[in-house]
Amino acid sequence: MDRFKKIPVREQDPKVRATNFQEVCYGYNKEEAMEEASRCLNCKNPLCVTKCPVSINIPEFIKCVKEGHLEEAAKVIAKYSSLPAVCGRVCPQESQCEGKCVLGIKGEAISIGKLERFVADWSRENNISLAYVEESKGKKVAVIGSGPAGLSCAGDLAKKGYDVTIFEALHEPGGVLVYGIPEFRLPKESVVKYEIENIKKLGVKIETNVIVGKTVTIDELMNDENFDAIFIGSGAGLPKFMGIPGENSNGVFSANEFLTRSNLMKAFKEEYATPIRVGNKVAVVGGGNVAMDAARTSLRLGAEVHIVYRRSESELPARAEEVHHAMEEGVIFDLLTNPLEILADEKGWVKGMKCIKMELGEPDASGRRKPVAIEGSEYVIDVDTVIMSLGTSPNPLISSTTPGLEINKRQCIVAEEDTGLTSKGQVYAGGDAVTGAATVILAMEAGKKAAKAIDEFLSK
Repeated sequence: MDRFKKIPVREQDPKVRATNFQEVCYGYNKEEAMEEASRCLNCKNPLCVTKCPVSINIPEFIKCVKEGHLEEAAKVIAKYSSLPAVCGRVCPQESQCEGKCVLGIKGEAISIGKLERFVADWSRENNISLAYVEESKGKKVAVIGSGPAGLSCAGDLAKKGYDVTIFEALHEPGGVLVYGIPEFRLPKESVVKYEIENIKKLGVKIETNVIVGKTVTIDELMNDENFDAIFIGSGAGLPKFMGIPGENSNGVFSANEFLTRSNLMKAFKEEYATPIRVGNKVAVVGGGNVAMDAARTSLRLGAEVHIVYRRSESELPARAEEVHHAMEEGVIFDLLTNPLEILADEKGWVKGMKCIKMELGEPDASGRRKPVAIEGSEYVIDVDTVIMSLGTSPNPLISSTTPGLEINKRQCIVAEEDTGLTSKGQVYAGGDAVTGAATVILAMEAGKKAAKAIDEFLSK
């Protein structure tokens, strides 16, 4: 075995998977996982842990895998993370734990994410119970939103003996894990539902179809329902648009709406009559992970798909693995290209998109080189569907119905970084509702920090 080369992970063939919604990556089997784990140097000062937002004891769980003690490995991870099968699939490990792996200096970093996924899947397949709860504290905490921030906060508080109720606006719990990330990256039945069931086994109650700000307000939860503390993890569900002419044409979606229809309303299954239309040729505007998800979903629904992005390939914000998978599957990348106008036919349906070619100038505030339009380079791309994937911001519903809750100019809730405490006493917040759209693992980190702070506050 070459210590500097990772054990490759098996995947569906690109031509086959571009026509189905089954998971792309097959993950490791036990032999592969043990071989990959045996590459780990078990560093005395593990830098991988310093870059894990939830501080999993990575060398410890990998050592357990190497020795074949898989139940022990699962227990190590469970101390830190409520959603290991999710994180093993969707965390940007290359810029976090794996990005700090010492082996990555001379060769390839340990596949920490794939090992975490293997352990989580193994413990699910073998019905390993990881539920351990302290005795009841006799105090009630409400959690708004059942996405990664809310689930992480609820799980940690339940383990500490609190009576936790999650209030979810949609009919299915899971937040972005169910409506945002597609089936081929994150299977809903086997992975997401199972991890939510594990959190319920800790005693967490989940009430769906409760829109906080409409069905009930934060003040009512505190004053009428006697919750001792509240955590807001309501995410960032308000899509952004470019503000260009023609954006209100029929056939223009936000990536949020498009993915919700596909994932939560099962448009990818033929037996569901979900109203979703991809037409023959789709343009997805944007270059992040959500843009890749929308593009790869459109491809599987039968369209020719173009990603339109105003910078070059090296500036794409999406994970390298996602870009690589999209290219393998046949998504076409129109880089250094910016939309100017969406063209519609006489009935108001999209028939094309006017674009302009760009070149990269000096770096801007983000550190990336700023795209500058090339005069006279306008052209029209024939498309019948446009999906805007330009990021999201928090829905103002909660902040506008909660007196005393401070928000910033981006509509995000203002909260202390280390505790999640907001300007309103006993109310904490974290995840995308505070930061704007970010990653699953950062939302989980915020949920964990808030759970710790709520426990300290209520213990006093």
